[in-house]
Amino acid sequence: MFQGAAALSLDAKGRLAIPSRHRDALTGMSGGQLVITAHPHRCLLVYPVPAWEPIRDKVLAAPSLEPRAALLKRLLVGFARDEEMDAAGRVLIAPELRQFAQFDKQVWLVGQGNHFELWSDAGWQKQQEEMLALGADLLPPGLETLSL
Repeated sequence: MFQGAAALSLDAKGRLAIPSRHRDALTGMSGGQLVITAHPHRCLLVYPVPAWEPIRDKVLAAPSLEPRAALLKRLLVGFARDEEMDAAGRVLIAPELRQFAQFDKQVWLVGQGNHFELWSDAGWQKQQEEMLALGADLLPPGLETLSL
């Protein structure tokens, strides 16, 4: 289970050092094999391969001639890149994905259970502002009884 947010820096080659607390789990789940793709909210998704495959298969099963399904396929599958963590626990973020997500040097790796979101610093700050602006309207339908 991946949780928590970490501010990280991309190196000069566009590589991201995965925090050590997540490296062992990623290696155990997928041998360090990851899929990185674009998300409609202009962040990136980082999945261990076994967690990504059922999602990819479901997206690919959608009708190609339905316009929204075709757009989603182009985004999620079209941007998907197979990457492998190196011996130092780093993973390359491809230039086209860095451009899509508007990355500079600092990024945020945010655990989402079975995967991570990877945000630009500006994008992550914007997410925080939008969340706080919702106030009491933050809880979506179905979570009204959530107790923290």
